Amino acid sequence: MGKADIGLTGLAVMGENLVLNMERNGFTVAVHNRTTKTMREFVAAHPGKKLTGGETLQAFVAALKKPRKVMIMVKAGPPVDAVINQLIPLLEPGDLIIDGGNSYFPDSERRSKELQAKGLRFIGTGVSGGEEGALWGPSIMPGGQPEAYEMVKDIFVAISAKVDGEPCVTYIGPRGAGHYVKMVHNGIEYGDMQLIAESYDILRRALNLSVKELHDIFAAWNAGELKSYLIEITAHIFTRQDPETGKPLVDLVQDEAQQKGTGKWTSQNAFDLSVPVPTINAALDSRNISAVKSERVAASRVLAGPTSAFDGDRAKLIDATRDALYMAKICSYAQGMALLRTASREYDYNLKLGELAAIWRGGCIIRAQFLSRITDAFRRDPGLPNLLLDEGFRSDVENRQGALRYIVQTATALGVPTLALSSALAYFDAYRTERLPANLTQAQRDYFGAHTYRRVDREGSFHSEWTK
Repeated sequence: MGKADIGLTGLAVMGENLVLNMERNGFTVAVHNRTTKTMREFVAAHPGKKLTGGETLQAFVAALKKPRKVMIMVKAGPPVDAVINQLIPLLEPGDLIIDGGNSYFPDSERRSKELQAKGLRFIGTGVSGGEEGALWGPSIMPGGQPEAYEMVKDIFVAISAKVDGEPCVTYIGPRGAGHYVKMVHNGIEYGDMQLIAESYDILRRALNLSVKELHDIFAAWNAGELKSYLIEITAHIFTRQDPETGKPLVDLVQDEAQQKGTGKWTSQNAFDLSVPVPTINAALDSRNISAVKSERVAASRVLAGPTSAFDGDRAKLIDATRDALYMAKICSYAQGMALLRTASREYDYNLKLGELAAIWRGGCIIRAQFLSRITDAFRRDPGLPNLLLDEGFRSDVENRQGALRYIVQTATALGVPTLALSSALAYFDAYRTERLPANLTQAQRDYFGAHTYRRVDREGSFHSEWTK
């Protein structure tokens, strides 16, 4: 009988680091990789550790204690299905397969149902925190059968990040819930990153700041309400110089932001569920427009914008940018949490939004001091429909909306694009508006397509002959 507590196949950097994390926390781990040489080199590089190498999948599975627990860390999509199909004949009813990659949640829904029909258990789990998080403590978002999570709970709790002694892992919900939450987490991450990038761009272009000045500003922000991993690494990025040229390294990085698809999935799903997430959409659009670099270079030579320079108060602009970024961040998270709430009802996930914010406080890319306040907001009112309606956050945005308006106006006057900051402000204004111009939109739809409309003064649906 095998002796390994868990097995992991797929020894890229994330897989290797998760194995080392598990082993460091007292678990014996069986390892496998499609390229056998990679597995051998990994085991050889860590002598004395509780690792068992499997030359074949058969040997790998045989090394596991029953009921077996197998974690897959391969590229999302068909490669995951290929590994699952190879494992199925080697496993027995009651064994567990864990997909720890960035899989699209409908795939996890399908896999969960297919494996359950074969008597196997399945967990689709989001793992956030990058390479460092995988090694020292990620935020983990497992979804699947409750009994499947119980099989691996001790391992996940042990290897997860901890905040105030609380593990950054919890059972998310059935079937594809774990990967759904990870997807939305990544969409929120897109928004966070774009809001920070636009704030940097405004300061850089309006005030012509040096990287030393930018570092000092972001480091100061990280000591306050914006304290977060992304603000911290942004401050650090401004300290790095290119060893070959001596120039700031950030200035030598090409302005083309790539993506792996999870942000796009978030936007697509939000459209499917009719939930507005304009800041996440704006972040995705910003990456897309950054990708047409050659077109932008050509356009910059023929399309003129404002030529005026900023002549306002320097300190006021810096402080306003900080406050604008914080308000926009609240609006962006309000959108993400609203999407999670709707999805929970639509897919019967029974998500607990306060717990999600709690496990994001450590280990993951969006970890931030701010998330503790979101946790508190949903613990005070689990039925809170929107973060903007929480008493604390409502006060925050009311006190900072002037700063966000000032920053958007200033950026517009200077010709600095602020797709995400502007969208956050527009979302706030739309959400707080009792009567939107959608009455005209619906009248137009009825005019050209007889789509009917509802009235403010009586019940029912109506159609008018607008040309008569």
